[in-house]
Amino acid sequence: MRASAEAIASACPAPVASQAGAAPRFEQRRTQVLALALVAATALPGCQSKTGASDVLDPSAIATPAAQAGSSSTTAAQMTGSSPAAATTARASQTLGTGPTRITMLLPLSAPGSAGENGRKMYDGARLAMADLGDKLLTLTIEDTRGDSAYAKDLAVKAITSGGAKAVIGPAELTAAQHLAKLSGTTRPPVLALADNFAGGPGVYSVRLSEADSAAAGAAAIASKGARKFVLMVPAGANSSAIEARVNNALSIYGATLAVTLPYSPADAAKAVSDMGSLVEAPEAIVVASGDGSPSAALAALKAKGIPGKAVKLIGTDRWLERPMDPLYEGAYIATLDQSETGPIADRFKATYSYQPDVNVAYAYDTVALSAGIASSAGPDGFSKKVLENATGFRGSTGLFRFRADGSSQRSMPFFKVEKGKLKLVEKSTSGF
Repeated sequence: MRASAEAIASACPAPVASQAGAAPRFEQRRTQVLALALVAATALPGCQSKTGASDVLDPSAIATPAAQAGSSSTTAAQMTGSSPAAATTARASQTLGTGPTRITMLLPLSAPGSAGENGRKMYDGARLAMADLGDKLLTLTIEDTRGDSAYAKDLAVKAITSGGAKAVIGPAELTAAQHLAKLSGTTRPPVLALADNFAGGPGVYSVRLSEADSAAAGAAAIASKGARKFVLMVPAGANSSAIEARVNNALSIYGATLAVTLPYSPADAAKAVSDMGSLVEAPEAIVVASGDGSPSAALAALKAKGIPGKAVKLIGTDRWLERPMDPLYEGAYIATLDQSETGPIADRFKATYSYQPDVNVAYAYDTVALSAGIASSAGPDGFSKKVLENATGFRGSTGLFRFRADGSSQRSMPFFKVEKGKLKLVEKSTSGF
């Protein structure tokens, strides 16, 4: 990731470094990567990148993995040009790697539709990470949840109570992840949940970008340019306080303030916008979160008042993009991950699996790389809250990220403006922390 990566690695040896002298060149370079991997901020004090983030991977130190395709019985020949091959029946449990640290990964490999396609992309991302980093450090057991939330919950409970797994990656089913977040046991292994729109919970960490993080990063980007008075429109409900807290915290970094928060529903969005005029004078930016609903009613009411305009910026969230681009989005700013950008793993992944990776691949790669980094630097028993929740954070193929004690994650991400119905890049990276 940085030209000085190998120098940093030599200054921060991982436990396996003592074996590198007799290793072939790829093993030496792999050891250098692992010296950088993920837990340096806490497990190895002082071994940090210049940005303060521990590195998941350094692409210059990873050999092209084409010769390592033996990590799995499934090969690139089974893939299409743009996506992994479809699965028609449930897959049996699969094991990758021979390392001493046991990790369980739960993926919807045989689920129908996009859930299954995304699960198979994550599977390939995990395979690449194992070939690059994990095969001698981890024994990764991959279970097919079939896209069934109840079955995913049962598999997850089995994994965290069996005593074998040091960490669980997944599930991708939201209700299963929410069930795990309600469990109160303190001795269970950490869970790196892959479910969309999951808020997280103690010891159950949300890996994917959340609306709260997107809103906070967007607000921070506008505040960094001088805006000081903000309004937040947020759907009334359980997640409203989390979004408010994150936006408020992001603004405080730049000396900006959240003047008022307006809970709304699609039915009363126009009233909420009307009330704004009575509650705050001359706001400089409006943040509109949408939750599971459409932001269109709120955006129509704001447009009737000339927002967005020269005096008032409009900030959306990643959840707007779950729907077709609406003309009402025009002029809005949105902080979100680029769905097609997977940074330093993109070329190697496409060469190995014959299709273009997306963020599903990146999330899976990063969680397996994180596990390999912890196993390398701290050993099988190093999966502690102190390591996972270190404030420095980790740098992966999706950018900088860190986990919080409440299970939520914070991420850096690109910052866009909607112009002519498309996202136009404004800044390569922004964050709300």
